[in-house]
Amino acid sequence: MRNHLRSVTTVTAITAAGLLLAVGTVTSQTPAFKAPRTPDGKPNLNGIWQALNTAYWDIEAHSAAPSPVLALGASGAIPGGLGVVEGGAIPYKPEALAKKKENYANRLKLDPEIKCYLPGVPRATYMPFPFQIIESPKYIMMIHEYAGAVRTIYMDDQKEAPADSWLGWSNGRWEGETLVVDTRGFNGLAWFDRAGNFHSDALHVVERFTARSPDTLMYEVTIEDPNVFTRPWKMSMPLYRHVERNAQILEFRCVEFVEDLIYGHLRKQLGK
Repeated sequence: MRNHLRSVTTVTAITAAGLLLAVGTVTSQTPAFKAPRTPDGKPNLNGIWQALNTAYWDIEAHSAAPSPVLALGASGAIPGGLGVVEGGAIPYKPEALAKKKENYANRLKLDPEIKCYLPGVPRATYMPFPFQIIESPKYIMMIHEYAGAVRTIYMDDQKEAPADSWLGWSNGRWEGETLVVDTRGFNGLAWFDRAGNFHSDALHVVERFTARSPDTLMYEVTIEDPNVFTRPWKMSMPLYRHVERNAQILEFRCVEFVEDLIYGHLRKQLGK
């Protein structure tokens, strides 16, 4: 009887192993998603996309926290997030980490978003606003709802940045199903999020956009800045297509919302 049970157990284990092997084989043979094609045969990433996470608050893992503006109460509270930085913590140099903490402590004065400055790269991609990808053989445009920011990705007329800017200078190429965007030429004034994570003008960003289904992209970013970080590091997240009827980018030209904040002290006082 004992030998019989041992035989049954052995047969069951072998059967289970065979099923797992079969499932693994089928999975490995399943082809990756292949995006529809544009007229020139490239993956068609045209559409309106948006990140659905809390990276715009803090790209590192963080717990929920009260609003930095007491009067906003719960409406301005910070939602917790698992983070999008691969490996956990950003590899800051010690002096840069101290600056990051100072940024966070003074974020209501120092965060460029407060004054509607352009969001920088990659921050523009995961702000809580949609953006639109428009493809052509020579250029790919990324039109962001926030501040009306527009990025031009040069697919054939590639060169170094003629001048530093908030969004840098982006050169692109296709690697199979993936759009690779290499960006340099930053002015060093943008942040990565509202938590004070920052970079210098030596920032080098390589982004990878890959369709993983008809309505999702995988977004991967490699960050390199020897002035601020001890080594290159990565973050990744999915992006979701807006599929609602009549989806479109609306205006959010926030400069007019912050005019008093920026220029109010220059207004001539009545009677003076």
